[in-house]
Amino acid sequence: MFQLVELTPELEVPFNRYLSEWKDSGEEIIPAASEKGPISYQQFLANLEEEKTDVVRKRGWVPATLYFLTDGDNHLYGAVHLRHELNDALLELGGHIGYGVRPSERHKGCAVKMLELALDKARALNLKRVLLTCDRENIGSAKTIIHNGGILENEIRHGERITQRYWIAL
Repeated sequence: MFQLVELTPELEVPFNRYLSEWKDSGEEIIPAASEKGPISYQQFLANLEEEKTDVVRKRGWVPATLYFLTDGDNHLYGAVHLRHELNDALLELGGHIGYGVRPSERHKGCAVKMLELALDKARALNLKRVLLTCDRENIGSAKTIIHNGGILENEIRHGERITQRYWIAL
């Protein structure tokens, strides 16, 4: 049974396997919030706790929570970053929810399930609707968003990139 969980000290080994797979793939880790960088795992957990608070506003960010899709056996399939609100930058590009599935688990329905569960977390925050964005070339992400009730509002061009903006009513 799939569920979204926050990282705990007990998930350090599965998290390191998750990161290693991304690094071995040569792809940029998505969402970027799940990239630990050079800090210790314990410091990363502390940073994630801080990101859920108003302290992050000093850096121009909004409070957000990072969740991981797991099956109960501590295998991490993907991550979802749920921003508790939007600022001007996120309203244009980024939205409330960013998600990514590790390379070996793609095309198995993980993204659809992860977004479905993230919408439940957004409801728990009393959000009435959420914005999701994706590159127009990312057909899989667009299908995932639409499957979960996303309605395309518009497309915005940023240089060569075209970003689609979808709203999901909760």
